[in-house]
Amino acid sequence: MLELAADLLPLLEAGTPVAAVTVTRVIRSAPRGVGATLAVTADARVIGSLSGGCVEGDAVMLGLDALRTGDVRRGSFGFAGPDDAIVTAGLACGGAIEVVAYPIDGTDPRARAALQRAAAGRESAIDLDLGDGTTLELRRRSRPRLIVLGAGEHAAALCRVGAAAGFAVTVCDAWALLVTRERFPEASDLVVASPHEYLASLEDPDERTAVCVLTHDERLDVPAIRTALRLPVGFVGAMGSRATVARRAALLTQAGVTDAELGRLHSPLGLDLGAETPEETALSVIAEIVAARRGASALPLSATDGPLHAGAAAPGCAVPTPVIAG
Repeated sequence: MLELAADLLPLLEAGTPVAAVTVTRVIRSAPRGVGATLAVTADARVIGSLSGGCVEGDAVMLGLDALRTGDVRRGSFGFAGPDDAIVTAGLACGGAIEVVAYPIDGTDPRARAALQRAAAGRESAIDLDLGDGTTLELRRRSRPRLIVLGAGEHAAALCRVGAAAGFAVTVCDAWALLVTRERFPEASDLVVASPHEYLASLEDPDERTAVCVLTHDERLDVPAIRTALRLPVGFVGAMGSRATVARRAALLTQAGVTDAELGRLHSPLGLDLGAETPEETALSVIAEIVAARRGASALPLSATDGPLHAGAAAPGCAVPTPVIAG
């Protein structure tokens, strides 16, 4: 339920009864992984999803039953073949999922606190006693960070697309006139500072942090990229034409950036989508960041083989004990 925190909190605060249906096991292939959650209210308002639509109807009915009775309900959806025992109508991808449906206790201060942390994008966890001798461990990591240096139109589009993709976006620029809430309503943080100075003061950069340099000014680009490449972040990219990229690489080398450090730089930034508008460009940038983070090929799926879904846990992991959520 933590992945739906932003939508669930207003309902719980209003006293609306809500049940959640959470995937606890995936057999073979499924559109979403362990931890994927769908929530339903008594009037059948549905929030979230468990699949591409294959089993949502049955999942809603299971959630409504849990809401009506106040008891935990379990179900299995999909076709996994004779060896895996689950043979029911459902997932077109040929796999199966096991789920648990449970009412959400909006008066539980632990649950409210966990939801508030998750809604704020912070790491959150809670163990729910399902009342049938099992505990559901809910875990959600903090949102990955996207740091956008520069506050032009491409930065505004990247902020919108990045936030929609689940990133906590920080926009930094030296010009206070550009770094405004009106221009960047989706940003988690707005910073007025020299980009390289802000990066040098960055707290807890990690492999889930992406830095995109969009300042279009070599006086700002070079020190910002040099600083970013020396941080333990997972992705550093810089926008620019082929000529700009070549000239900037020479300047970075002159500034002491090593070949190994330059090898980490994604520039020109973005995948080749033939993008023309700032929004299309932003889409190509987010696609490259996601592909790099997941170690994916970024090729069309029609040009690859193997399973489409790797079976990884969803951002909000949920498993019954004694298994420990990742």
